[in-house]
Amino acid sequence: MEASSIIGAIVIGIVIGALGRLVVPGRQHIGILWTMLIGIVAAFVGAWIAMGLGVADTRGVDWIEWGIQVAVAALGVMLMERALVRR
Repeated sequence: MEASSIIGAIVIGIVIGALGRLVVPGRQHIGILWTMLIGIVAAFVGAWIAMGLGVADTRGVDWIEWGIQVAVAALGVMLMERALVRR
């Protein structure tokens, strides 16, 4: 992977994290850094899942892959929220 690919993945991950947080209803009591980290991880995990399902490379915008990534990010935000609330 080139440096530009990694930087692009991080930027996309931040966007994915923000979208995942918007999907989760109610107010989340996690910080923006946690949201960004969850988004970055969700971008990589979602891309891996999309490759496994064979929908990673489609014509035009990869809406299915983005949807999977946002769903993984929303799940990550919910899990992090619950983990922090239990403390």
